[in-house]
Amino acid sequence: MGPWLFISGQIALRPDGSVEKSSLDKEITQVLENFQAVLRAAGARPEQVVKVTLYLTDMAFFPLVNEHYGRMFAAGQYPARETVAVQALPKGARIELSGIAYLGE
Repeated sequence: MGPWLFISGQIALRPDGSVEKSSLDKEITQVLENFQAVLRAAGARPEQVVKVTLYLTDMAFFPLVNEHYGRMFAAGQYPARETVAVQALPKGARIELSGIAYLGE
């Protein structure tokens, strides 16, 4: 597979297996924390992410999600990203994040 890390299907799962849905703000935070935890487990950093796919059950969530998302990366160093509106996500989640990181040089 080489120096690539493929991160798929990150929703707002808490350590106990429940989904954080008490507020959109908290759900976004949990999704991004989970995504970053996978990066850390692989010895990677956000600046190594080269592509992200963001799934939203309502495009009205985009401004708030985008605000949180922007904090994960250094200004001006954002990976390629697409945002897709979907009808539903697993476990009633409203947000899902997948990405690819390059772990090479």
